[in-house]
Amino acid sequence: KLAVEALESAKKADLRVVTAESCTGGLIATVLSEAPGAAEYLAGGFVTYTPEQKCAALDLDAKLIEKYGAVSAEVADAMARGALDCSEADIAVSVTGVAGPETDERGNPVGLVYFACARKAGKCVTVKREFGDIGRSRIRFEAAAEALRQIAREAN
Repeated sequence: KLAVEALESAKKADLRVVTAESCTGGLIATVLSEAPGAAEYLAGGFVTYTPEQKCAALDLDAKLIEKYGAVSAEVADAMARGALDCSEADIAVSVTGVAGPETDERGNPVGLVYFACARKAGKCVTVKREFGDIGRSRIRFEAAAEALRQIAREAN
């Protein structure tokens, strides 16, 4: 339902969507691809699970990740902007977080997730959520749901 709502919002605004995903591992793009209208309004997705892949696929500066960590608002913002720059999309959502089962290398807790939603030649909204240690699958599900809600909000 959230994927349908997100794509409907994009369709009304005549926007193509792209995702840049880390801890969700492509889940957002997967559910978007199942929604009616996906062929017209989903430009694709980037699954950038490692810091190295974030740099290679989204053209992030490694120094940004070094300074703030892969799980940060700054990296979420750069991921969304990178997805826009590397695609034909008009709006991008990015997700980077700690799904568990343990804290990350910087000590960020399980369940900490950063989101960013950016429009081409426009603003980028970042959001921090702390889902807690509710289990890896549940964190991924909740993160995907939040990202879909962000697309719907920012497309309007």
